[in-house]
Amino acid sequence: MHKVVRMSLKRVDLNLFRVFEAVMHSRSVSGASKDLGVTASAVSHALARLRLAVGDELFVYGDDGMVPTPRALAIAPAIREGLGRIEDAIAGKPFVPAEAVRTFRIAASEYGTSVVLTGLIARLAESAPQLELRIFPYSRLDVVQQLDEGRLDLVVGWFSDLPERVRRATLLKDQEALVVRRGHPLAGRPATREALFAYPFVVVELLGAGDQASDGFVDDRGVWRRVWIDRLVMEADDDVAAVAHVAVSLPHYASVADILARTDMVATLPARIARGLVEAGGHVTLELDLPPLEATVEAIWHQRGERDAGLQWLLGQLIEVTRSEAAP
Repeated sequence: MHKVVRMSLKRVDLNLFRVFEAVMHSRSVSGASKDLGVTASAVSHALARLRLAVGDELFVYGDDGMVPTPRALAIAPAIREGLGRIEDAIAGKPFVPAEAVRTFRIAASEYGTSVVLTGLIARLAESAPQLELRIFPYSRLDVVQQLDEGRLDLVVGWFSDLPERVRRATLLKDQEALVVRRGHPLAGRPATREALFAYPFVVVELLGAGDQASDGFVDDRGVWRRVWIDRLVMEADDDVAAVAHVAVSLPHYASVADILARTDMVATLPARIARGLVEAGGHVTLELDLPPLEATVEAIWHQRGERDAGLQWLLGQLIEVTRSEAAP
């Protein structure tokens, strides 16, 4: 049996942990080498030394690149936090937006990007032109793991319960709106449940979670993320014999307008998206005989971000720009 010989951690070069973090981010040796500005050979050599020190493979080859082992996933948060503390101690200077060169990684849906982040992007173009925002899909079921590992800085979406390690900030509130094509048989008259349920529905499930979702939320490592806003589909009513027929389920909003324009289907959308469709002239909203379901859009981040001056500045800008937007 092969015997693993461990090096003393007292003699481990701290740069090896920078290589570890880079591979965790990119999931590839070549990607890490580009991020660090060194050769792929240097990254491979550093990984070999760190594997010897830790006594674990740390990364193995998989279909999607370098896959971290359970041991790597366990130590990643501590390494990220330790490197962050060292960077803070060495920097010893305030974050200057106009001079900062940095990449922030954010997970957001198309709603989060178009409604929440576009205002921030416009502001950063003026106040912090050297910052880069990389927007990743909110639809992935591992965004919280990426947040834990430091591969994401922020996640923008709808949430319920959060674990203690995750911080949150309210950005805005939105509510559901019923949308149909202009000229729909229901347009211009009261939309009772019985009348609505005579028509098929289009539902947007941001994660494509289907039956995994509970009351519109799915559990992602202890973070409850909302995957749709649709009270009619979620809630049953003993007084109404009919039930909603979901004819189409999508992971995005982009195709909803065209589907509604070509059919008599009904969609329940966030009011801000519905308002854009109505203003374009091809759709109308319906009045429901129930108070609309309201959802709070938030930004969440890992607790280690509390010591990150740059991230805290970005959060402040995001909160300020979203709260300055007009209410729906």
